[in-house]
Amino acid sequence: MLVSAKEMLDKALAGKYAVGQFNINNLEWTKSVLLTAQEMNSPVILGVSEGAGKYMTGFETVAAMVKAMDKSLGITVPVALHLDHGTYEGCYKCIKAGFTSIMFDGSHYPIEENIEKTTELVHAAHNLGLSIEAEVGSIGGEEDGVIGMGECADPNECKSIADLGVDMLAAGIGNIHGKYPANWPGLSFDTLAAVKEKIGDMPLVLHGGTGIPADMIQKAISLGVSKINVNTECQLSFAAATRKYVEAGKDLEGKGFDPRKLLAPGAEAIKETVREKINLFGSAGKA
Repeated sequence: MLVSAKEMLDKALAGKYAVGQFNINNLEWTKSVLLTAQEMNSPVILGVSEGAGKYMTGFETVAAMVKAMDKSLGITVPVALHLDHGTYEGCYKCIKAGFTSIMFDGSHYPIEENIEKTTELVHAAHNLGLSIEAEVGSIGGEEDGVIGMGECADPNECKSIADLGVDMLAAGIGNIHGKYPANWPGLSFDTLAAVKEKIGDMPLVLHGGTGIPADMIQKAISLGVSKINVNTECQLSFAAATRKYVEAGKDLEGKGFDPRKLLAPGAEAIKETVREKINLFGSAGKA
């Protein structure tokens, strides 16, 4: 049974660890993340971008697949199905489809409009027992065509959004989607500390978890980060393992391609990435 992300993140905040959000793009990714979370007795959040939802033929298909897989695999750890960087319209589609958590990315709106739309969506989500994440200060890099330069959030704006009753807040602190450039200056912990001081006991979210050094991850968790998103690292490990398998010619065997064999190395690579991150985030054994 899928659950809201609120309880798992409140526990993570109190216990000073973080729950991983691993974005899913197909059946193999979803299965790998669920099995690894179960293996490590860790709560987990399955993130779905609007682009991934469209690729998998719609949010209703995604929700049905995840719910059926959760039951068929005998998963007992808490699992939340979460819309990642959702539009206003996308949030309502996911609510209707049966997601248990949504993110409204209103960071590109003027703060007044962000507040208005977030307030409405908080009421809609909470009336159905869903958790909701909001964002202040756009995250660097590109996510489904939305490009941000990695600016740092205004702590006062963060308080304005947090006071609306959201369950978790993604505050830009110089983090970037995708690969980090060689000249990346690192996370702004001064900004993170200032945001934490303003919003108090609310779980903070760190997007762009791929490539951030382990010591920065640990410091961010100590300052209130309770959810860390990982996508690019899974993409890279999946692609590298699949490419290696194809280049080795093992998928041919005189009978053409077998998609189950072709995708198996990539699925195993994702499991290893998820294990590594769960250990780093400290959520193993916390379910």
